[in-house]
Amino acid sequence: MLIFVADADVSWEFSDLIEAIYSAPTYHLVFEGCLILFIVGLLFQHSFLPSKRRGGSGDRLSKAEEDQLIAEWQPEPLVSGDPADEALLASYQRCATSQVGRSVTYSDGRTLVNFATGNFLDFIGEARIRDRALASLRHYGVGSCGPRGFYGTMDVHLHLEEQLAKFYGCEEAVLYSYGFSTIASAIPSYAKRHDIIFADERCCFAIQQGLEASRSKIIRFRHNDTAHLEELLQRQAEHDRRNPKKARVTRKFIVVEGLYVNCGDICPLGELVKLKYKYKVRLFVEESASLGTLGATGRGICEEAGVSVQDVDLIAAGIENALATQGGFVVGTKYVVDHQRLSGLGYCFSASLPPMLAAAASEALTMVDEMRGERTARLKSVSDRLHQRLLAELDNLWSVEGAPMSPIKHLRLHRCTGENSLPALEAACAAAADAGLLLTVARYVAQDLGQPAQPSIRLSVNCNHSDSEIGSLLDFLKSYATGLAKK
Repeated sequence: MLIFVADADVSWEFSDLIEAIYSAPTYHLVFEGCLILFIVGLLFQHSFLPSKRRGGSGDRLSKAEEDQLIAEWQPEPLVSGDPADEALLASYQRCATSQVGRSVTYSDGRTLVNFATGNFLDFIGEARIRDRALASLRHYGVGSCGPRGFYGTMDVHLHLEEQLAKFYGCEEAVLYSYGFSTIASAIPSYAKRHDIIFADERCCFAIQQGLEASRSKIIRFRHNDTAHLEELLQRQAEHDRRNPKKARVTRKFIVVEGLYVNCGDICPLGELVKLKYKYKVRLFVEESASLGTLGATGRGICEEAGVSVQDVDLIAAGIENALATQGGFVVGTKYVVDHQRLSGLGYCFSASLPPMLAAAASEALTMVDEMRGERTARLKSVSDRLHQRLLAELDNLWSVEGAPMSPIKHLRLHRCTGENSLPALEAACAAAADAGLLLTVARYVAQDLGQPAQPSIRLSVNCNHSDSEIGSLLDFLKSYATGLAKK
């Protein structure tokens, strides 16, 4: 048998073809065999393409094919559907029927002393703030319906920004409509890919989101450990000396909180400023919890540490705790603030702060300024008194985390009382409600990127908490933990 090749003078016998197959490399034969099997599989595979077939309409699937597709489709769940999560969410379905101030009334009729929310200066329900907000509501209406750069700027926003800049002694301020988005927008507006950020491992979730959005290289140092931070900075400085060209275009930042929400500690700002100048890095400080609670007049961590605000490159804060309203701000130099107006995503693409809330924040800030630290000093005194009593009376039952003057304290059960688990602490908060106290467990999202914290009850102190209210709290904590220890 002969095989002729078109347009060629060469002819092949069948035996030559067989011999060529036998002489081919093994991998070549295996590869061609797999291709043949794949093509055969495609030819015999049932297709759901709406092609014209015998007896079909030519442009639609048959009813049997539709039923088969529907039966085989399995949608992915939007959430995990964990029964434990559903039970936890159900336990939070409590509806307040009063202001969430120093005390709060719920729909079941119980009035609880509030140790759970950040109303540090007891401004919720303050008549001056309420009246100013109502007057603004009547004048401007409820919302702005536009971002600051697109017809959302009103004179009350400009007045509050000017007031914040003057309060901190900075050149300018920029106002955000949501506290969480303030630092989460400020960090990525400056730090970009290939930059380096040194962040405290216990930073709050808003900072963590800003770090992730920046796409920078994140280096975490041990909580409040400036020696470890300096070690990391020295290591980076040595790397920069070996790569001077890259070092010239790489910016470096230190990001910390003035008062850490996740542990109640105060940052060593004075030492951080020294490291900033020694290693030529920029320093960002988040002050959502320290505004109004630290410093002789409530001006935050800079005043508390005796550090000039000019030594900090950027100060960001939410006004949703001590000032008892909504929103956030960044203060700094004119250059820093102007850059925020162009690059802060939360500023550029969110509707501006409702004028009613801006007016309330303005009045609250005026009150902080007029009081010259009177409520801040009272808050420190109450916080320190509670801290000392917790250590003296409950040291063998509960562990306490947080600075003595901090209005945020984290409580954990000692081993002698049982396991310090979320269910145990949730049960303690439920029992506290029966005793007339509102407590809350510190919760963290699954995507928390920082150092994972042990479960805890987070106490938030109000400057007007009385000795009797603190006594009731201590009595409950003691009796509850003692009951666990006896089991």
